Amino acid sequence: MSAVVEEYTEKVVPVGSKILSEKYGLKMSPATIRNDMAVLSQEGFLYQPHTSAGRIPTDKGYRYFVEKIMSDHPLSLAEQKNLQAELLKLKAQKNKLSRVTAKLLSSLSGALVISGAEDDACEFGISELLENPEFREADEFCKVAELLDRVDENVSDILSKMTDGKTRIFIGKENPIKNISNCSMVVSPYNSKSGKKGVLAIVGPKRMNYAKNKSLLEYVKKILALSVIVIIFLQ
Repeated sequence: MSAVVEEYTEKVVPVGSKILSEKYGLKMSPATIRNDMAVLSQEGFLYQPHTSAGRIPTDKGYRYFVEKIMSDHPLSLAEQKNLQAELLKLKAQKNKLSRVTAKLLSSLSGALVISGAEDDACEFGISELLENPEFREADEFCKVAELLDRVDENVSDILSKMTDGKTRIFIGKENPIKNISNCSMVVSPYNSKSGKKGVLAIVGPKRMNYAKNKSLLEYVKKILALSVIVIIFLQ
């Protein structure tokens, strides 16, 4: 399961037994791998777009990967220092904090970032979003564009579902934002010094790097703990 997720995340094409056997050093024949993948498909963890294709992880498959297989990906000390330095550099340009944060996270993720409070949001990096094959179709991009048009309302919806203060991952149809079931979200709420609620949320294709995104989100949250911002970026 882990190899299928890893390969699909990298290549964005259905994964076949041959590539798994050759690339990942699995000590079993392609025929055995095919049988195992067929069982995973019957159990709802993978699906096959058509008869001659390989397999793609389902929402259930990604959920299993996140909860049972994925290991933490803490930022290294060097990455933490670089992130802090870049944030300070951008802040020195006297831009508002939400804009600075959006620009920084966009550069780190190669993704679209929306940042701001419920009544003060901005976005950065839409061209990066369009490079993801999942959003090249007009219908899928329109769904994401609608998300951008209703950021304030969506922030309120997210906050209403985040009552325990913990970072959560929403996959596909679990998504608290309507009409973007082809996306996943990594979300972490927090309270500012004044007690006002804020949220950090990463939104991207279901093949996103969940461990890395979670670590980025939680570290930025620590840096900006006294600020009221929203961060939503697609990777």
